[in-house]
Amino acid sequence: MPREKGRKVVASNRKARHDYAILDTYEAGVVLTGTEVKSLRAGRANMVDAFAQERDGEIYLHNLHIPEYTQGTWTNHEPRRTRKLLLNRVEINKLLGKVRETGLTLVPLQVYFSDGWAKVEIGLAKGKKSYDKRQDLAKRDADREIARVVGRRGKGMRD
Repeated sequence: MPREKGRKVVASNRKARHDYAILDTYEAGVVLTGTEVKSLRAGRANMVDAFAQERDGEIYLHNLHIPEYTQGTWTNHEPRRTRKLLLNRVEINKLLGKVRETGLTLVPLQVYFSDGWAKVEIGLAKGKKSYDKRQDLAKRDADREIARVVGRRGKGMRD
Protein backbone atom coordinates (compact mmCIF):
# COMPACT_ATOMS: atom_id res chain seq x y z
CA MET A 1 0.00 0.00 0.00
CA PRO A 2 1.50 3.39 -0.93
CA ARG A 3 2.28 5.83 1.84
CA GLU A 4 -0.19 8.68 2.19
CA LYS A 5 0.96 12.16 1.25
CA GLY A 6 0.14 15.52 2.75
CA ARG A 7 -1.09 16.52 6.17
CA LYS A 8 -4.13 15.02 7.90
CA VAL A 9 -5.08 16.79 11.15
CA VAL A 10 -6.37 14.43 13.85
CA ALA A 11 -6.91 16.89 16.74
CA SER A 12 -6.24 20.54 17.42
CA ASN A 13 -6.06 22.53 20.63
CA ARG A 14 -8.20 25.57 19.77
CA LYS A 15 -8.28 26.84 23.33
CA ALA A 16 -4.47 27.15 23.38
CA ARG A 17 -4.52 30.02 20.88
CA HIS A 18 -7.13 31.74 23.03
CA ASP A 19 -5.28 31.32 26.34
CA TYR A 20 -1.71 31.80 25.10
CA ALA A 21 0.21 34.08 22.76
CA ILE A 22 2.10 31.65 20.51
CA LEU A 23 5.60 32.99 19.85
CA ASP A 24 7.10 30.11 17.87
CA THR A 25 6.01 26.66 16.67
CA TYR A 26 7.93 23.41 16.27
CA GLU A 27 7.08 20.09 14.65
CA ALA A 28 7.96 17.03 16.71
CA GLY A 29 7.57 13.33 16.19
CA VAL A 30 5.91 11.25 18.90
CA VAL A 31 6.86 7.85 20.30
CA LEU A 32 3.65 5.79 19.99
CA THR A 33 2.62 2.16 20.29
CA GLY A 34 0.75 0.31 17.53
CA THR A 35 -2.72 0.65 19.01
CA GLU A 36 -2.17 4.38 19.59
CA VAL A 37 -1.38 4.87 15.91
CA LYS A 38 -4.47 2.91 14.88
CA SER A 39 -6.65 4.95 17.21
CA LEU A 40 -5.16 8.20 15.85
CA ARG A 41 -5.73 7.06 12.27
CA ALA A 42 -9.38 6.56 13.21
CA GLY A 43 -9.39 10.27 14.15
CA ARG A 44 -9.70 9.81 17.89
CA ALA A 45 -7.72 12.11 20.19
CA ASN A 46 -8.38 14.82 22.75
CA MET A 47 -5.93 17.61 23.61
CA VAL A 48 -7.93 19.51 26.24
CA ASP A 49 -5.51 19.17 29.18
CA ALA A 50 -2.35 18.35 27.23
CA PHE A 51 0.98 20.03 27.96
CA ALA A 52 4.66 19.45 27.24
CA GLN A 53 7.33 19.37 29.93
CA GLU A 54 11.06 18.73 30.25
CA ARG A 55 12.39 15.72 32.16
CA ASP A 56 16.01 14.51 32.11
CA GLY A 57 16.93 16.70 29.14
CA GLU A 58 14.06 15.36 27.00
CA ILE A 59 10.62 16.78 26.26
CA TYR A 60 7.53 14.73 27.10
CA LEU A 61 3.87 15.20 26.25
CA HIS A 62 1.49 14.76 29.19
CA ASN A 63 -2.30 14.24 29.30
CA LEU A 64 -2.84 13.76 25.57
CA HIS A 65 -5.89 11.47 25.57
CA ILE A 66 -5.79 8.82 22.84
CA PRO A 67 -8.66 6.40 23.55
CA GLU A 68 -8.04 2.67 23.51
CA TYR A 69 -8.29 1.03 20.09
CA THR A 70 -11.65 -0.74 19.92
CA GLN A 71 -10.31 -3.83 18.14
CA GLY A 72 -7.27 -3.97 20.42
CA THR A 73 -6.61 -6.88 22.74
CA TRP A 74 -4.62 -7.13 25.97
CA THR A 75 -1.86 -5.17 24.17
CA ASN A 76 -3.95 -1.97 24.24
CA HIS A 77 -2.33 1.20 25.53
CA GLU A 78 -3.09 3.43 28.52
CA PRO A 79 -5.12 6.41 27.20
CA ARG A 80 -3.31 9.23 29.08
CA ARG A 81 0.22 7.92 29.27
CA THR A 82 3.24 10.21 29.00
CA ARG A 83 4.73 10.22 25.48
CA LYS A 84 8.22 11.25 24.44
CA LEU A 85 8.59 13.93 21.75
CA LEU A 86 11.25 13.47 19.09
CA LEU A 87 13.23 16.65 18.45
CA ASN A 88 16.80 17.45 17.45
CA ARG A 89 19.17 18.08 20.36
CA VAL A 90 19.72 21.64 19.10
CA GLU A 91 15.96 22.30 19.12
CA ILE A 92 15.58 20.79 22.59
CA ASN A 93 18.38 22.94 24.01
CA LYS A 94 16.94 26.07 22.38
CA LEU A 95 13.43 25.35 23.71
CA LEU A 96 14.62 24.50 27.21
CA GLY A 97 16.75 27.65 27.37
CA LYS A 98 13.77 29.84 26.50
CA VAL A 99 11.45 28.00 28.89
CA ARG A 100 13.89 28.26 31.80
CA GLU A 101 15.02 31.86 31.41
CA THR A 102 11.93 33.74 30.23
CA GLY A 103 9.10 31.80 31.86
CA LEU A 104 7.53 30.59 28.62
CA THR A 105 5.67 27.31 28.36
CA LEU A 106 5.32 24.53 25.78
CA VAL A 107 1.77 23.94 24.55
CA PRO A 108 0.72 21.26 22.03
CA LEU A 109 -1.32 22.84 19.24
CA GLN A 110 -2.12 19.98 16.83
CA VAL A 111 -1.74 16.25 16.37
CA TYR A 112 -1.56 15.23 12.73
CA PHE A 113 -0.12 12.79 10.21
CA SER A 114 2.52 14.22 7.88
CA ASP A 115 3.38 11.85 5.02
CA GLY A 116 2.25 8.91 7.14
CA TRP A 117 4.18 9.86 10.31
CA ALA A 118 2.41 10.98 13.50
CA LYS A 119 3.52 14.50 14.46
CA VAL A 120 2.70 17.06 17.13
CA GLU A 121 2.94 20.79 16.60
CA ILE A 122 4.11 22.40 19.83
CA GLY A 123 4.14 26.10 20.46
CA LEU A 124 6.42 28.20 22.61
CA ALA A 125 3.79 30.25 24.38
CA LYS A 126 3.30 33.04 26.85
CA GLY A 127 0.12 33.18 28.93
CA LYS A 128 -2.38 35.91 28.07
CA LYS A 129 -4.02 38.15 30.63
CA SER A 130 -7.79 38.62 30.51
CA TYR A 131 -7.46 42.10 28.97
CA ASP A 132 -5.31 40.64 26.16
CA LYS A 133 -8.11 38.19 25.39
CA ARG A 134 -10.66 41.02 25.28
CA GLN A 135 -8.42 43.01 22.92
CA ASP A 136 -8.12 40.00 20.60
CA LEU A 137 -11.90 39.56 20.56
CA ALA A 138 -12.45 43.27 19.84
CA LYS A 139 -9.87 43.19 17.02
CA ARG A 140 -11.48 40.10 15.48
CA ASP A 141 -14.94 41.72 15.63
CA ALA A 142 -13.60 44.92 14.03
CA ASP A 143 -11.91 42.95 11.23
CA ARG A 144 -15.11 41.01 10.61
CA GLU A 145 -17.13 44.25 10.42
CA ILE A 146 -14.62 45.79 7.98
CA ALA A 147 -14.73 42.71 5.76
CA ARG A 148 -18.54 42.80 5.78
CA VAL A 149 -18.67 46.48 4.77
CA VAL A 150 -16.04 46.02 2.04
CA GLY A 151 -17.96 43.03 0.70
CA ARG A 152 -21.21 44.98 0.57
CA ARG A 153 -19.56 47.95 -1.18
CA GLY A 154 -17.97 45.61 -3.71
CA LYS A 155 -21.44 44.35 -4.60
CA GLY A 156 -22.74 47.90 -5.02
CA MET A 157 -24.90 47.88 -1.89
CA ARG A 158 -25.18 50.65 0.65
CA ASP A 159 -24.46 50.23 4.36
